[in-house]
Amino acid sequence: MSADWGPVVVAVGLFILLSPGLLFQLPARTRVVEFGNMCTSGIAILVHAIIYFCIVTILIVAIGKLNILLNAGTARQHSCPGQKQASI
Repeated sequence: MSADWGPVVVAVGLFILLSPGLLFQLPARTRVVEFGNMCTSGIAILVHAIIYFCIVTILIVAIGKLNILLNAGTARQHSCPGQKQASI
């Protein structure tokens, strides 16, 4: 049984990219958005956590549905010669 590493890679990549202050900070201390300031605040951490949760949830659901569709296609191809294939 092999593990599906797609969701893990997506979650780690987004966690790094959406760290407050790395690429951008929303909301910033003096403006609405600041880019690459490497500073953070409590409200910025909360906003970035909400954005992270929304994006990861959407992508995990999309990857899960894609995985189900791909597995359904391979299940039809590997059926035994004497069995009838189920129509979907």
